[in-house]
Amino acid sequence: MLDFSIKPVSKEKRESIQQKIDTKTKPLGALGQLEKLALQIACIQNTETPRLQNPHIAVFAADHGIAQEGVSAYPSEVTAQMVLNFVRGGAAINAFCRQHNIALSVIDAGVNFDFQSHTSVISQKTAFGTKNIAHSPAMTLAECQWHLQKGAEWVQQLCQDTQCNIIGLGEMGIGNTSASALLMHHFTKIDLHDCIGKGTGLNETQLIHKQKVLTRAYHLHQPTLESANWLTALATLGGYEIVQMCGAMLQAAQNQLLILIDGFIASVALLVACQVSIHVKDYAVFCHQSAERGHEALLQYLKAEPLLRLNLRLGEGTGCALAYPLLESAVIFLNEMATFEQAGVSNITNEVMLG
Repeated sequence: MLDFSIKPVSKEKRESIQQKIDTKTKPLGALGQLEKLALQIACIQNTETPRLQNPHIAVFAADHGIAQEGVSAYPSEVTAQMVLNFVRGGAAINAFCRQHNIALSVIDAGVNFDFQSHTSVISQKTAFGTKNIAHSPAMTLAECQWHLQKGAEWVQQLCQDTQCNIIGLGEMGIGNTSASALLMHHFTKIDLHDCIGKGTGLNETQLIHKQKVLTRAYHLHQPTLESANWLTALATLGGYEIVQMCGAMLQAAQNQLLILIDGFIASVALLVACQVSIHVKDYAVFCHQSAERGHEALLQYLKAEPLLRLNLRLGEGTGCALAYPLLESAVIFLNEMATFEQAGVSNITNEVMLG
C-alpha cells in the first residue's frame, strides 16, 4: 500500500493573512470569493505574500472497456484522436494554456493506441484501456497501485524539474463519466441515477440505456464492494486516468502544492483521494461546476464552492485554465492593493459599509 503523509494546511499565519485582507481599501468582504481564495492560497504557502510559480496542467488520458456498451455518444477511437490533437496544439486546452502562459503535459495512462512516435506524450500505462466493468473489475489491485504510484511520481518529477507550486489536473477518456458515476455512487451513496449524466452529449434514449448498463454493472460488483476498502473499489470501478489523477493529487497535497480541480471526473478523483486523507481537499481549488448531472451533487457533498459556472462539459483541464486568472487576481490584490493606512483613506467598522 502506498503511504502518503499529508499535513493539514498551516493555520500559523491565518489570522495575520485575514487581517491583511480585511484592511485593504475596500468594504469588508467586498471581493467576495476572491478573498476566500487569497486566504486559501496564502495559508497553503504559509505566507502573507504568496505567488504562483510555473503553473502546469496535465491531461491524463485513457480508454475504458465500458465504452463497448454504448454508453458514450462517441467511439473509443476519439480518445487517441484527441490526444494527437493535444500534441498538435489544436484543442481547447492548448489554446487556453497558450493564452495564460501555462505549461501543458499530456500523459498516456492507458489509451488504446501506440504513441511511441509522439515523444511529447508521456507514456505511463500497463494496458490499452481498462476491462469492461459491465463484466469484470476494471483492473487488478496491482495495476491500481502501479498507476497511483505513476501519478505521484509525475508530480514529484515535475516539482524537481520546474519548482512549480500550482498544478491543474484534467483528463480525456471516452467512457470515463461512466466509471466516475459508479465511483461517486459508491463513495457518497448518492442515488446512482443522480450520478449519471449525458457525458459527451447523449440524447434521452441513450441516457436511459447508460443508466441501465451502469445499474447492472454496480449490482455485479456490489458483493465485492460491500466489504471493499477504497483501493479495491477504485480498482473495481475506476479508470487508469482517474487512478493516476488520484495519485497525482495525493502527491501534490503532500508537497503542499495548490491543486486546480477541473470538472466531474477530476472531482471524483479528488473524492477518492479524500478516502486516503481528508486534508487533500484543503489544497484543492474547484475551478468550475460542469454541466454533467452528478457534478453539482458531488460538489455539495464535498462542501466545495466552484469558482465558475459556465456549463462546461469538455474536460481536458479547460476549467483549470479558465479559472487560473482568478487565482492570479487573488494573489495580486493581496500583494499589491493598498491598505487604508497606506492610502490615507478613513477605515470603517465592521458594522458600517461604504456607499
